[in-house]
Amino acid sequence: MTRTVGIGHQDFEKVRISHNFYIDKTDFIIKWWEANDDVTLIARPRRFGKTLNMSMLEKFFSIKYAGRGDLFEGLSVWEDEKYRQIQGTWPVISLSFAKVKETSYLNAKKRIYQIITDLYNQNDFLLDSGKLNENERELYRKVSADMEDYIAADSLNMLSDYLMRYYGRKVIILLDEYDTPMQEAYVNGYWNEIGALTRSLFNSTFKTNPYLERAVMTGITRVSKESIFSDLNNLEVVTTTSTKYADCFGFTEGEVFAALEEYGMSERRQQVKDWYDGFTFGNRTDIYNPWSIINFLSEKEVGAYWANSSSNSLVGKLIREGSPEIKMTMEKLLRGESFHTTLDEQIVFDQLDQGDDAVWSLLLASGYLKVIHYEFNIARRKAEFDLKLTNTEVQAMFERMIENWFSGCRRLNNAFLQAMMADDVKAMNTYMNRMTVEMFSYFDTGKGSSGEESERFYHGFVLGLMVELADRYIITSNRESGFGRYDVMLEPRTSEDSAVILEFKVQEEDEKELSDTVERALRQIEEKKYKAVLMAKGIPEEHIKAYGFAFCGKRVLIGNNCSHSN
Repeated sequence: MTRTVGIGHQDFEKVRISHNFYIDKTDFIIKWWEANDDVTLIARPRRFGKTLNMSMLEKFFSIKYAGRGDLFEGLSVWEDEKYRQIQGTWPVISLSFAKVKETSYLNAKKRIYQIITDLYNQNDFLLDSGKLNENERELYRKVSADMEDYIAADSLNMLSDYLMRYYGRKVIILLDEYDTPMQEAYVNGYWNEIGALTRSLFNSTFKTNPYLERAVMTGITRVSKESIFSDLNNLEVVTTTSTKYADCFGFTEGEVFAALEEYGMSERRQQVKDWYDGFTFGNRTDIYNPWSIINFLSEKEVGAYWANSSSNSLVGKLIREGSPEIKMTMEKLLRGESFHTTLDEQIVFDQLDQGDDAVWSLLLASGYLKVIHYEFNIARRKAEFDLKLTNTEVQAMFERMIENWFSGCRRLNNAFLQAMMADDVKAMNTYMNRMTVEMFSYFDTGKGSSGEESERFYHGFVLGLMVELADRYIITSNRESGFGRYDVMLEPRTSEDSAVILEFKVQEEDEKELSDTVERALRQIEEKKYKAVLMAKGIPEEHIKAYGFAFCGKRVLIGNNCSHSN
């Protein structure tokens, strides 16, 4: 009899008692304990079993679960007598920042302080234990959602002290989703404040805490040490490129194929592999997304389950408002290509809008990109990566995200494309100029000149074309050296459609009229013999349309060899 496939369970005890589908990850308990690291930070994409594994650690080590060996019977950790003796013998402080998703710093601080207050309430037996003096009991009662910052900074350190006195053993601290407040702070504009708060809290909890036995922190990103882990030199960081715990989060291909066999779907292996494989952790290149696999086992149909489980607001913001180079790289990725880059796996949130490398670091940590090749360049002292979109599900997510960017002017976009297919240059100009008015402010972050704003817009426009016309055209693009030069080629997939060449130019100082800029764009198409590339593929010249786009601020003029009207 197959096990019940329960969706969204993150409590280890509930999963085990309900006899739900579960892939044994208790080897993580052994590997972590044997490693004997003081503080372990594990970065994995969302929905990769971090919370369930943290719940598993709590149920295994916590004194509150002493005598609950039934939860682990039949699992690999229970085969070792040594670990049977360890179960339920340590005081554990377990907390999660998963719900700290506030739009203001004040509310985020109160939410964090309330999480700490709940921990104190759960352990209020300490007040009558005889282990605390009067001053300590008074301080204990001051812990609340509105407590003073100095009390909050030392609160987990103090609770560790009180629990150690009561149980006679140092404590294990488990902090799940430690970086959720930081991502929300970046999106909502209070990063500096939340960085200062967490820095003082983490320093007291994980560095200057003599009552700490060991700790585990999990999150999506590895936030830079300078940002919140200053002087925390006892931190063992495990990222997606680390070999440590590589198979402990996510499902391996062997585990997935065994699950498909259990549920009578072995013939769907290749389909599942195409959609959900592709994650690489350390030297393991066969990791699957567990959230999507569990949903597939339940629904028995492929779908963008993981991509639909989060708003992806930060990722969307960084790509939409990012440099033209980011958008060009996204074009390559959407075509199924890889790209080469150097990056630091540390995320510096206050630098995300200052460099493209930080954006790719975030996308890699978030699971949207996979590592094709990795090496550390000793001469440059940088890690070099070849990266690619992880799988079909991730590609579908980005295509849908880009479609949503243009949803506000979808009617104009469709009308423009219809006009282009009909070679109606006058209508093309009308619709494109309406689109620029609506879309420039959306792609403009307010940090560049009008030329840079134009680049952001038309690179975003090309992304929209790729998504909108991908079923009819093979879309390629190549930006030449020099500011504002960019050509796009639409090669039809069938003989029913004409090929299209688009050349973009920003008006230069010596060009008095936009029509001069259009002429320059069209002249380049002829001089570079762009049509010859398509003709060599068997497309007749009369089935190739060429357009020059001239930009000046929010004004656009489009022309072809027959008409330059706007």
